[in-house]
Amino acid sequence: MTHRRRLRSAWNRVDSGEIHQAPRKWQPWLSDTGSLTQKIEQAIGQKLEVQILRDCRQNLNSDESRYFHLQTQRCRVREVLLCKDGIPLVMARSVIPSLSSSGSNQAVLRLGSKPLGAILFSKTRKRSQKEFLREIALLSKRSNQWHQCHKRFAGLSSPLWARRTLYRLKGKPLLVCEVFLPELLNHSVGH
Repeated sequence: MTHRRRLRSAWNRVDSGEIHQAPRKWQPWLSDTGSLTQKIEQAIGQKLEVQILRDCRQNLNSDESRYFHLQTQRCRVREVLLCKDGIPLVMARSVIPSLSSSGSNQAVLRLGSKPLGAILFSKTRKRSQKEFLREIALLSKRSNQWHQCHKRFAGLSSPLWARRTLYRLKGKPLLVCEVFLPELLNHSVGH
């Protein structure tokens, strides 16, 4: 139980072994290093719908800003729901610093209803050999992320599993937080 308490209070690196504290049914979703969009589409047998909740410049919270060694606190923040037939499976929050969306990375600002994974995992994009920084958390009712989900889904249970990944798009950082909603478990996934 000590591990579970620790997971509820902080983000933990996937490679630290904390992934084994998550229930088996969530482990493939939390630890996968490929495109979450592709993984879900394979599991549901159709294209995901992307519902945009917010796409604007805003201040980062201190927990997010520690990932970017920047003086500025404002970034482009995109929040979306990944849905099947209008039913949300994942709530995602992408933090895109101005530096990361300039030059040849400008496509990240014109996603519209396309998932971010379409750019991050593009076949034409050269993959970095570096491992992504990936963390997981068990979000309780005390966490900001849980409250953001609860605002949209009043009957939401607690806790929720989430993962947060610091990706690089042509060498520039982007932070993506994905909160897995209970409906996702209705779709089996290969390991």
